[in-house]
Amino acid sequence: MVEDKMVQALNILQKISEDNGIPRNIRRAASDAMKTLQGKTYSNAVKASNAISILEECGQDPNMPLFARTAIWQAISSLEQIKD
Repeated sequence: MVEDKMVQALNILQKISEDNGIPRNIRRAASDAMKTLQGKTYSNAVKASNAISILEECGQDPNMPLFARTAIWQAISSLEQIKD
């Protein structure tokens, strides 16, 4: 269950980070969130929380296309369900 949510969020973030129609700072934030989720230092809940923090920070960018904002919300929604 936790792994499914993690994989779902990683897939969404992968698509965002590879889309050249999305501003560079948002793609960078998606990549940073992916690196956080793939780390081995912390528990899944802590990694998810750190990734949510990164994504929420870039989610306020007025230059973000609506489809990218929706995708980030989907990733955040998946990550919010991860608990230890």
